[in-house]
Amino acid sequence: MKHNKWLTAPLAAGLSAALLSGCGAEQGGGSAGSGGNIRVGMSDEVLATDPAAGYDPGSWLLFNNVFQSLLSFPKGTSTPEPEAAEKCGFESGSKVYRCTLREGLTFSNGNALTAEDVKFSFERALEINDPSGPGPLLSSIDTIETPDDRTVVFRLKVPDATFPSKIASGAGSIVDHREYAADALRTDGKAVGSGPYKLESISDTEAVFSVNSSYRGSAQPKNGGVTLKLYDGDREALSKAVADQDIDVAYRGLAADDIAALENSETTDDRGIEVVQGTSAEVQHLVFNVKDPVVGKLGVRRAIAHLVDREALVQDILKSTATPLYSIVPAGVAGHNTAFYDTYGSPDAAKAKKALRKAGITDKVKLTLWSTPSRYGPSTDQQLKAIAEQLNASGLFDADVQSVAFEQYEKDIAAGKYGVYVKGWVPDYPDADNFTAPFFGEGNVLGNNYENDTITGTLLPRTSAAADRGATDADYGKLQDLVADELPILPLWQGKQYAVARDNVTGLEWTLDASTVFRFWELKKN
Repeated sequence: MKHNKWLTAPLAAGLSAALLSGCGAEQGGGSAGSGGNIRVGMSDEVLATDPAAGYDPGSWLLFNNVFQSLLSFPKGTSTPEPEAAEKCGFESGSKVYRCTLREGLTFSNGNALTAEDVKFSFERALEINDPSGPGPLLSSIDTIETPDDRTVVFRLKVPDATFPSKIASGAGSIVDHREYAADALRTDGKAVGSGPYKLESISDTEAVFSVNSSYRGSAQPKNGGVTLKLYDGDREALSKAVADQDIDVAYRGLAADDIAALENSETTDDRGIEVVQGTSAEVQHLVFNVKDPVVGKLGVRRAIAHLVDREALVQDILKSTATPLYSIVPAGVAGHNTAFYDTYGSPDAAKAKKALRKAGITDKVKLTLWSTPSRYGPSTDQQLKAIAEQLNASGLFDADVQSVAFEQYEKDIAAGKYGVYVKGWVPDYPDADNFTAPFFGEGNVLGNNYENDTITGTLLPRTSAAADRGATDADYGKLQDLVADELPILPLWQGKQYAVARDNVTGLEWTLDASTVFRFWELKKN
């Protein structure tokens, strides 16, 4: 279902900080703020400037700032609110969704933005259906009608109460139908949207954004523009750039050791550096191929679940920049429970041995844990090695770790070559649906051959159709209990989201929340 949205920094982002409150509902303006240009650095690449193709964190950062969606996630909330739209709402249950556009919307090139552009943008993404595009998020759309220039009516194939959250994400980016081909991706590296910023230029090392003077929406830019420095996985260079004042903000990519050192350094304040922690819902899991000859045996998976020490992993390897995760739905997202702790408790070698013996396994279990060195954070290999050591210390396993480049890693997973491997996930929208449907629904992105008829036939359709998201807690609880019992994946940790900035930069607390939207417009340099 999804491909490139798998984590790329410590793609973990946790929730040990309380959800930030506040909601930017003001009428935005295109005039630049008084704080001057902000220099932001990150280790992620921007893989696409065309919203029909990008499905990675770097590309979505660009989309969220350059393009408008009908709705957006205001700072500090997981409930989408109107953005390019003046109002939106369901009709006839959760199968018809109607939006009315704001008056006077224009793209940065001066062209008017109308319902025709909205219809074109969604149909284009579905028509192109790029393997790394947002098509899966839009798959519930049946037809789109435009009764007039300001009205858009989505008719859905099935009830989908999460549709507003899906189109509030980067998947809902609206493009100018005069600038983009209906059946092909844009290849000139340019982007024309109606969001608060314009993309002036982009290269492998830098993207330059200016404030869009024609923007009409809820954001209010507090700076005069943003220069995004791209360090292509070089976390040492990113850390050095902060220390050398080459950038004002380091976002996504600093290693746990870097963050911990900065947080604990007595000289951090003296150097004019501030570590800002926010909320997020990035997670990391061990994934089990349920058709593998070794971990295809439930007793082996249960033994592993009884042995993995998340507390040690978080403390020793991640330097407390994450929290242990015992759930498919992370803390801070409605529907969260602790099914894996309730089922397996604290690490217990005796219970692990009992699980193996019950499965008729008396010899040491020979096992390879597969990792990839950079895609899911700088310490991924070390984490897998620590887990292998935990398994081996029990005397029940003979585990080792193999690490391969990400491209080969993905090919091998698709070919079913791995029994145990690591996956990270950054949500498209902060709803339990986005932590369950991609993993256990049609087109399972994990590639682990797991299916459960109760989940796919009853729980996912029922939760997806529930307009009252609070009413889904019981069903999501059942789903998580089933997954904990059958163990197609084992949650490891939920990260904390960090940025490191010069102490004259304000507003970062409004860019680090569970929506995963990095809001350029909130940043200001004093």
